[in-house]
Amino acid sequence: MPVAPRRKPSPRPSGVELRRITANGVDLNVALAGEGPAVLLLHGFPHTWQLWTHVLDGLAAQYRVIAPDLRGAGASAHATDGYDADTLATDAEALLDALGETSAAVVGIDAGTPPAFLLAMRRPDLVRRLVVMESLLGGLPGAEEFLANGAPWWFGFHAVPGLAETVLTGHEAQYIDWFLSTGSLGDGVDPAVRDAFVGAYTGTEALRCAFSYYRALPESAEQIQDAVSTGRLTVPTMAIGARPVGRALERQLRPVADHLVGHLVEDCGHIIPLHRPKRLLGLLEPFLASA
Repeated sequence: MPVAPRRKPSPRPSGVELRRITANGVDLNVALAGEGPAVLLLHGFPHTWQLWTHVLDGLAAQYRVIAPDLRGAGASAHATDGYDADTLATDAEALLDALGETSAAVVGIDAGTPPAFLLAMRRPDLVRRLVVMESLLGGLPGAEEFLANGAPWWFGFHAVPGLAETVLTGHEAQYIDWFLSTGSLGDGVDPAVRDAFVGAYTGTEALRCAFSYYRALPESAEQIQDAVSTGRLTVPTMAIGARPVGRALERQLRPVADHLVGHLVEDCGHIIPLHRPKRLLGLLEPFLASA
């Protein structure tokens, strides 16, 4: 059973309402802003809903923005399991249902990309537009160049059950800071957002949840392969790359997607919504409006 975490509240932009919503049996912390057609934002690691801080106002001017902390992350419940992409897609589907939404554009980055993809594959009636960023989709062809020297080093480190959380407990801030610096090409992120991320991933249990995403990657890869072996991605889709993933995700999607556009954000690190939010909005706004 999921266990509700105890965490200090963190700063949030004006106009954002935080609600606790039970979806697929898990108590989720959800940021809500704006009115209009729904846009669901799914973050990755080491992020919370505050990854979207600098694009929320722009989107909320036209849309109802729904930005949850994924299960086990931020102020959402520390679930014991369910970190595979299919279960996370079910979380997202249940969240939209709980909020009364029958249609949504879905935007995923990093660990949020595989569940966003699977949700669009199985519920094209629900997902009107799909945007995916800076991630890979299991072992689908197209990422060979990116993986020529193997997966990034932390994938193996995080995948060993019990190891990373034991080593890193007490050193969380230094570890998170490395990802934020690398993911912004050394520019760093807003101090309040950085502090929120560090707080969210401090403690052995918080780290265990975070690394459970990596430990579920083989299962998620099988789920993705099964999905593309029996169907196609019919939802209009946009793939956005930066550094380091680049166009690898776009190349993976090209053979399985009916309607795909791809963009590369130059001079931008992995955490696009924090590093180059204006450029991201410049891509999102026309794509979402074209629905």
